[in-house]
Formats: sequence, C-alpha cells, structure tokens
Amino acid sequence: MHFTTRRRLVATSLAIALGATTLAACGSGSGDDDAQGDGPADLVYWAWAPGMDKVADLWNTTEGKKTGIKVTVKKQASGDDLVTKIITAAKAKKAPDLVQAEYQALPTLVSNDVLADISGDVKGVEAKFAPGVWQQTTLGTDAVYAIPQDSGPMMFYYRADLFKKYGLTVPTTWDEFAATARAVKKKDPAVSLTTFSSHDPGLFAGLSQQAGAQWWTTQGDTWKVAINDTATQKVADFWGGLVAEGAIDNQSMYTPSWNKALNTGKQIAWVSAVWAPGTLTTAAPETSGKWAMAPLPQWDTAKPATGSWGGSSTGVTNDSQHKKAAATFATWLNTDSAALAALVEEGAIYPAATAAQTGGALDRAPEYFADQKDFYAQAAEIAKTTAPAAWGPNVNVAYAAFNDAFSLAAKNKTAFGPALATMEKATVDDMKKQGFEVTGR
Repeated sequence: MHFTTRRRLVATSLAIALGATTLAACGSGSGDDDAQGDGPADLVYWAWAPGMDKVADLWNTTEGKKTGIKVTVKKQASGDDLVTKIITAAKAKKAPDLVQAEYQALPTLVSNDVLADISGDVKGVEAKFAPGVWQQTTLGTDAVYAIPQDSGPMMFYYRADLFKKYGLTVPTTWDEFAATARAVKKKDPAVSLTTFSSHDPGLFAGLSQQAGAQWWTTQGDTWKVAINDTATQKVADFWGGLVAEGAIDNQSMYTPSWNKALNTGKQIAWVSAVWAPGTLTTAAPETSGKWAMAPLPQWDTAKPATGSWGGSSTGVTNDSQHKKAAATFATWLNTDSAALAALVEEGAIYPAATAAQTGGALDRAPEYFADQKDFYAQAAEIAKTTAPAAWGPNVNVAYAAFNDAFSLAAKNKTAFGPALATMEKATVDDMKKQGFEVTGR
C-alpha cells in the first residue's frame, strides 16, 4: 500500500468508514481469529514497566497452565524509543505479539498498521474503566486497539504545614489558585506557590484536557487539529499571565534547582498526577509527611474534571499469529484482581481498572503521605472525572514544538498565545508533510 494512501486510510478507519478490516489487511499478521483460537500459544510481550516479567510468571503458573498460553516479557525502553523500535519491527514483519504503549502513542502505532483491532475479543471489558480512559484506546471509534493498563489522573499537591503557616486555603478553582499564588508572594517574595515548566508538554496537555480541549479529532477521512482552540488558549493565557507577573516560578521541573525548591519550602505546591509521591520521595525527601493531596482546581465546580498525565496500555499487534490469545492475556493483565495487585506491587503503577484503585495493594496511603489515610480513596474519586484525551499521529512533533516555543516565552515572560499558535502550525505542517489529510481549527 502506498505510504500517503495508507495515511489517509487511517483517518478514515478511525472514523469507522473503513473499519478494522482495512487496517488488518495492511498488517503483517496471517490467519484469522477463528484459526488462532485461545491456545496453545507462545506470546512475546514488549514492556518497560518494572517487574512485568514477574506478573507474566503469575499468568504462566496459573491461567497459562489452563489455556496453554505462555507469555515471555522482553524489557524495552519507553517513550519514543519504543515507538520507533516497534514500528521498525512491524515493517519487517517481526513485531512481538503484545506491546506496552503509552496512550498518546496509540494513533501513531495504528497509523503505521502496528496494532490490531481486538474489539471482538474484549467485549464487556469497557465497563471496568473510566470512560475518559477507555476512550483513549478506541480513538473515538468502535475499534479497540489496546486495553488500559495504568493511568495518571491529575491532582493538586501542597505543603500542608506551610499552607497553615501562611494562612492559605487549598484552592478549589483556578481563580482561587491564582489568588493563592499572589498571596504567597506577598507573604514571602522568595517563595512560590508552584512553577510552570516549559519542558513538560504532558502536563500542559493534561491541563488542557481538563479545560475541554480535544487536540486531534477526525472528520470523515480528514484529521482536524485544534491545539490552538479556545480551551487551550484559556489554559495558556492563565499560566502565561502568572509567569509574566511573577506570581509563580518559571523554572523546569526535575532539576537540582527544582528539587531544592521543593525540599526547602521555596515551592510549596505542585500540580501533578497520582504518581507524584514517588517523585517527591526522591526530590524532596526531607519533607516527607508534610504534603497533602487534593483535587485539581476547577474551571467549573459544577462539572468537576481532571486531566491525564501519563499512563499506558497493552496492545496486540497485527503481526501476532495468536491475536485472540494475546487479547485474552491483555484482558487478564489489566482486569484480573491478582494481576492488578501484582502490577501495583511489582510495577508500582496506578491501575486504570477502577475496581483496583482502592483496597488490596492500595489499601494504604503512600508512605510519603502516611498522614493522609484516604489518599487512594480520594484519588479513585478524582480518577472517575478523567476528561477524554484526543491524541494524534504526531504527538512527538507537537511536544517538541511546545518545548521550543513555550521555553522561549517562559524565559522572556511573554504571552503564551503566540507559542500555542506555533505549536499548532508545526503539528499541522508535519502531518501534511507525512501525507495526512488535515485541517486546522
């Protein structure tokens, strides 16, 4: 199939005009599901989460013995490195049976005919996940390209002791957040409520999702890019305004300087995701037990919502000769209670399955938040409000453009609006260059 034509057909398939049959025809797998059956089968799973081999061993010694399906995990790098490697393998018809894929990578993998539609083998699974999380694995269609594995619902972290010291109230709206940031500066100019990190596009994407942004969608056989939409402009103007007036810091996160600010009380809050306790443990070890977690501030308190920052899924490739068996394992891995407990204990992940987000392996708060006994109970309630995310086939390009344009704006404390427009233009131009049919807003 011609490269440009395939790209156009992907947009059509995502709009259900062509459906999964066309994608499967372009893939490298042979045989049909009826021929593949459940087992026996030897499956290879590419994953990067720690301890995934131990979780697979649990399958092999229990369900695997019953079904004759054996799973071997091959540890991989994450992020763009894995995306490049799996696409290369698929072109050589040597992709593994299963792959751990970040949500934002799914459209890229689908557009390159890497992932199979497993909707026929996972009926009833959708109900086990929050709608906003499940939607990311369907790309807004009836097809299912992966099973959600872990999620990153966003929330607000703050130094409870310093909020008390400065007489601050935990903000429930973004207007209150801005007022709190200004109040902190008035009380101590050397202290900031938080920072805007221009090297973390995933954070900005999650904040935009919370505001209602849908950066990539399809209309018929055409992609629509709306990175510079009203919702995202609102988020960009909000954070750009706080940076410009000096109400918050503008340094990047995950640096020695940022760690020091957290550890010494120079930054007293952090907009992050459910995985933040692990980061704080290493970034600010001296402040353990002094932090608390609350829901993200809202744009509309009558319609509570949160965004996603991070998370991954388990996909079945078109190269697999045992798609049904692979889908069986992927379902077990991400919905079975024993498997989910193992994922939490061995992989330190926050499971996407709603039933596993409280109790069991998550019946105790993270040690860093030992005084907040309801940490995971509250996190589970927040996760239910996860807004749907809309990813496209070149998230890496959009993110790179964000890093360049927003870094300059943050450094110069200039408006973020032009940077947002630059980000959208770079994304659209790249998609057109690749052969996609695409329009702006």
